[in-house]
Amino acid sequence: MSLATYFVPLAVALTGAFAIEAAASPQRPSLRPGDLAIRAAGYALITLFWFQFSWRPWLAASSCLLTLAILSVVDRLKRRVIGEPVVFSDLALLAQVPRHPQLYYTLPLTDLRIAGPLLLAIATVVAWYVLEPTALPSGTGASLLAILGLPVALAALALAGLTPLGQRALRPIFPHPDLARDVARYGLVATMMGYALRRLGEDDARPVPARGEGSSDDEVVVVVQLESFLDPARLGGPDLPVMARIRAQAAQYGRLAVPAHGAYTMRSEHAVLTGLDPESLGFGRYDPYLARKGEEPTSLARLARAAGFETVFVHPFHRDFFDRARVFQRLGFERLVMEEDFAGTPRIGPYIGDVAVADRILAEVAKGRGSTGGRTFVFSVTMENHGPWKPGRLTGIDEPLAQYLHHVAHTGQAIERLIDGLAGRRATLCVFGDHAPSLPDLRPPESGPMATDYALFRFGRDGGPPPARIDLTAAQLGCVLRDAVTPKRCGFGG
Repeated sequence: MSLATYFVPLAVALTGAFAIEAAASPQRPSLRPGDLAIRAAGYALITLFWFQFSWRPWLAASSCLLTLAILSVVDRLKRRVIGEPVVFSDLALLAQVPRHPQLYYTLPLTDLRIAGPLLLAIATVVAWYVLEPTALPSGTGASLLAILGLPVALAALALAGLTPLGQRALRPIFPHPDLARDVARYGLVATMMGYALRRLGEDDARPVPARGEGSSDDEVVVVVQLESFLDPARLGGPDLPVMARIRAQAAQYGRLAVPAHGAYTMRSEHAVLTGLDPESLGFGRYDPYLARKGEEPTSLARLARAAGFETVFVHPFHRDFFDRARVFQRLGFERLVMEEDFAGTPRIGPYIGDVAVADRILAEVAKGRGSTGGRTFVFSVTMENHGPWKPGRLTGIDEPLAQYLHHVAHTGQAIERLIDGLAGRRATLCVFGDHAPSLPDLRPPESGPMATDYALFRFGRDGGPPPARIDLTAAQLGCVLRDAVTPKRCGFGG
């Protein structure tokens, strides 16, 4: 076969992929020769990736174009809802989509609207195999060498990027995460590949917090991450009674700067649990659980456990989501109370209600009172306010904002129940929103993710200072919370 057999389809793939991205991207792609060369290398590697499965050049070129088309559609949707481009760690979430399609605004694989196009695509690929001749070299030995050699070469290229020499070559191209800029310069594919290699080549060392003198005098520490919570009055909704109680009774409260808008719960979760800013995580900032898998010496749960607390995680959803069951055990939680422990609990819309979660938290605290020492640290993640916001979620309420306001009223009731339930103890209670709700009319501002709200209560203490509004980042809140389990670390007030 002539070289044109290989290079004409490749040229079509490179040109078409660039055209697809240029048409779909909200940013004008860079036309500098060096940037174009890196972008083209990404397209070429995707084409070779598909080529190794079929050795049919036009099928590989078409697969490259289809890959870029799908990526561009997802990228456009993600930018509109969350405010950032597709990133390499999003690929790790693909396995969750068929298991939890409702969370990703998709349909189950069994739905004909999904199954039909998939079956058609499979039939098209099978037909293409029959119609397009293979481009394997002639001879059994040469064909076998090519079939084995190309995957080995691609794997070797990826491994070369992880060597010190490879990292030195990548570092000037991707010195630090700047996702929007890099996608505009190098395209989605090259940026995803470069970020993945930079992440895998990073040093995973994390700071170990200095031990405070003495020990926490709290009997109970409860930290609740409230799904998509912020003061609904900021969205034009009614005032929640709990907001007045927060301003009157909390030790401190305020706006919380979070790492993402409308999604990526694990980013805020990780920041609060570890006290680590996203900037300190390097290229692992986009999915800290994927990057570190819970091996965090600064974890609040580890510190609490070392200080003599029983550590409990309460989350009324699947154990496999974000691999939370495994990650939270590594973070230092002794007991996990998850969806199966809420069997029989009524749902409000698709999920277990926040008030039921508050009741379970108080039950865990009461259970801890009878154990040795009776000291309990609970970290909880709620679910009631999770999207999607679609018709049929609530009977008689179809408008997304109205649905959210219905749910967030229950969140306010849950917070009040926790306040009342812990007020008689020497306890710390912290509640905070992980990110703004992903409502259709609540787009991410250009300045960055919309801030949520938090509140910190200190019960069983007399004569403290009056409530103060202190705006924090999620990581700063995590640093503040260390005082509840290991005092004299960062100090209340940040």
